Amino acid sequence: MQFAEAFPDEKIVVSLIRQLSWTHIIAVIPINDPLKREFYIQMCIHEKWSVRTFRERINAMLYERTVISKRPEITIQNDLNQLKNEKQLSPDLVFRDPYFLDFLGLRACLKLYSLLL
Repeated sequence: MQFAEAFPDEKIVVSLIRQLSWTHIIAVIPINDPLKREFYIQMCIHEKWSVRTFRERINAMLYERTVISKRPEITIQNDLNQLKNEKQLSPDLVFRDPYFLDFLGLRACLKLYSLLL
């Protein structure tokens, strides 16, 4: 029942089954927020995470720690669609905290990242 509630569209299910294992799908079913669920699914597909890594990322709340989680819903959906359709990661999907660039001594990257925001 939870599976049917999480994935009501048959087209989504067919696509997921081709790209993820059943164990991956079971790991993502408890996530109630559809955008958050889509984030984990697309990142898993793009990064080719094992089930263990996938679960670790979910348990470590990767979505909440990324910049994208603080963006408007439409921006999140656009970034996820870009990842899904064009296989391109946006900076918001990659960077957890822009200040780590400064910590690493990459001030030029921090300035560029700030301009992207």
